[in-house]
This record gives sequence, C-alpha cells and structure tokens, in this order.
Amino acid sequence: MTRDPHPALRPFVQRVWVTGAPDAPVPRAATRERVLPTGSMHVVIRFDRAPLVLFDDASGARPRRLGHGVVGGARSSYYVKSVVETSGSVGAQLVPGAAAMLFGSPASELAETHTSLDELFGADVSRTTDDLAEARTAERKLELFEQLLLSRIAKRTRKQVATSTVHPAVAEALAMFDAGASIASAVERSGYSHRTFLTLFRTAVGLTPKVYCRIQRFQQVLERVVDREAALVDVAFDAGYADQAHLTREFRAFAGITPVEYRMLAPASTNHVPILSSTRGETESRFKFLQDDADVMAAH
Repeated sequence: MTRDPHPALRPFVQRVWVTGAPDAPVPRAATRERVLPTGSMHVVIRFDRAPLVLFDDASGARPRRLGHGVVGGARSSYYVKSVVETSGSVGAQLVPGAAAMLFGSPASELAETHTSLDELFGADVSRTTDDLAEARTAERKLELFEQLLLSRIAKRTRKQVATSTVHPAVAEALAMFDAGASIASAVERSGYSHRTFLTLFRTAVGLTPKVYCRIQRFQQVLERVVDREAALVDVAFDAGYADQAHLTREFRAFAGITPVEYRMLAPASTNHVPILSSTRGETESRFKFLQDDADVMAAH
C-alpha cells in the first residue's frame, strides 16, 4: 500500500508505504539483491522477522545487521542486501531538505550509507516497532509510522520548521532538471556562484547536481532496457547518451551490471535486481548470448 503522507508531513515526505511479510518463507532463486540508486533518501522500519542485512558487494562479503529501523541516504551506486528472510515494513521517501528537519543533519552527511534509526530517534523506534507488529491493518501501521515522524517535527521550534524546507534555489533547480535543463543554466538562474550552488544542492539532496542528473537519466531508461524489443542503441540515443557504450558505462557504474545483464534478469521490481546463484560459466554463457543478440540489434 502506497499513499500520500499526512498533510503536516508533505513538506518533507513525498510518499509513505507499507508492505506485509508472507506467512511462510517464499522460495527464491537469489539470497541477495542489488538495490539501485534513485537519487532520493528514505526511512524504513521493518516490524517483524529479521532486521536489515547488508553486504559490501555482490559476493556477499562482510554481512552487517543494521537493526529494524534505518535511514538510507541518497546514493551514487547500488547496495546489496539479503533477501533470505522477508519482513513487513513501513517507509517513506523523503523530499530534498527533509534530513535537517527529521534527523538534524544535512543530507550530505547521511549520503552513500545506511544509518540506524535508533541512533537518530532513540527509544522511540523500539516502541514504534512493537506497536507496528501489533497493528492489524496497513492503514494503522502507516498512521503509527507517521506519528513517529510527526513527533520529530513537534520537537522543532517554529523557526527550525520554517527554515528546514528545501532552499528555493535548489527547489527551482530540481524543477529545471525535471524539464531537461542543464546544470549550467540552473546555476545561472540561481544567482549564486557554482561553488555556493553546489553546497546548497548537496546539503539538501546529498549528491552533486551532476551525479543527481545522471541518476535521474539512468532511472528513466530502466523500463526500456528490460524490453527485449527495444534496441539498446535506440534506448541510449533517446535518453541522450552519446552511444550504446556510454549507456553501458553509466549502467555499470550505477547498477554494477550491464544493460544486457539487467535485461536477462528482468527484475520484477525495477530497482531491486536479484543476484542469481547460478554457476559462473553458465551465467557468463547466457550473458554472452544476450550480448551477441544486442550487438546484432545495434548493427541494424
């Protein structure tokens, strides 16, 4: 279930959502998955079963248990998490500028990593997690989660609330980027120096304007890439990449795999890509077949 947040949260939260865990373990072809970058920050509480487990890389090296509540900062690449045990969870996708209001930190300090929500909210997280586990309906779970976020706002002064919204120059730049404007034009429009604009943007978003815009373009091509009928050279051209090789380099930088590999995996959820446990030789053979197919399509 996904919906708009409580009216008092809308200056800081784009949407809230809740998922339920299945009653029995779901057979999976993968025990880990890549979660691709979106350019946004999110906060999540898992209210039953296992806590979030992350790994250093796709091989599953150095597993780390982060607990049940986490803040995921904006990222410039994918991260790897365990999917051995699914868990019901509630979460929110935050708008730029929300980090200062909810966590007392700029988005740049929380970027590129996951932070335990216990470190930021204290004992309130444990109490909310218990209440979430007992709540019967999805709507009630969302209400409890929103109450936790609202309690953070209530602790801020009126002046802090008023100054925690995204800076006008950043808000205008984000709208310009959505419309296809260049970074240079956004900087010029802001009236600030490039260095000052960069600081304002990273404070609110957590990423530089260049990386943010690259991720947004990457996100726009994901659904087209998985379509076997679409030639990758056309996908690259339509999205503004110089050529198919440029698309492949950007894709690998953000997803850790090539567009051909992503197409083969055909993830059910766009930004959650399973890491299959098939043998190396078998996987490379299948990827080589698809790459040859893609090269033929590109040649025509």
